[in-house]
Amino acid sequence: MWISILGCSGGIGPGNRTTSILIDDDILLDAGSGVGDLQLQQMSRIRHVFISHSHLDHIAFLPFLVDSIFSQIKQPIQVYGLPETIKALRDHIFNWVIWPDFSELPTKDNGVMSFNEVSAGDVITIDQRSITVVPVEHIVPGIGFIVTSENSKHFAFSGDTATNDSLWHALNQLDNLEALMIEAGYPNSMEKLGTLAKHYTPRSLAKDLKKLKHKPHLLISHIKPGLEIQISEDLHQELKDYQLTCIKSGDSLQFD
Repeated sequence: MWISILGCSGGIGPGNRTTSILIDDDILLDAGSGVGDLQLQQMSRIRHVFISHSHLDHIAFLPFLVDSIFSQIKQPIQVYGLPETIKALRDHIFNWVIWPDFSELPTKDNGVMSFNEVSAGDVITIDQRSITVVPVEHIVPGIGFIVTSENSKHFAFSGDTATNDSLWHALNQLDNLEALMIEAGYPNSMEKLGTLAKHYTPRSLAKDLKKLKHKPHLLISHIKPGLEIQISEDLHQELKDYQLTCIKSGDSLQFD
């Protein structure tokens, strides 16, 4: 199983792309601006898109993705999200005002995109991989995902979250956890803002990691542009016992 980090930044700028993770060549976790770096042929292979929550940095390129490969879509692209997320996409994006509703194109009963509501605990099996839906704590309803390969190795993606118990409970049910992509959007000095926006800081993340029985490779994401050095220094101070990487667009890992 290949995991390609198309985007993982908490903002934009040269080299920064917002959240999108490609699993093998057909599954997308979130659809931020990182999707825009794919070739059309790569885009056309994507069959499933899992959306963690409705914020723009996680959905912005879903409309462009479907539009760009419209003529190549033979079977609908399946879009998964919480009921609140699906409603937000329908009401505010695919509403014929901001963007066409591709669930009704080319015809109402033959759209190139299909919406699928999911709930915490749902497991979606795609070929020999599975995606488990995990509730997290954010300012809008949000979920993370556990992706399990055919040889039972696990990659977890927190989405945007702050202090919670649900993510850690779900991860502790696993026999192993190779890698955890988790956010740390603000430095410790901005803890008050992080609390209000429901994003981790290195300090609050370190506190929550005490709930986890595993010691996965931590892939730190959603770092705000301009705060990279400060957040990195805080992370290495708070998480000395962990292997951690502040990931960037273009990074990848493979589970054999």
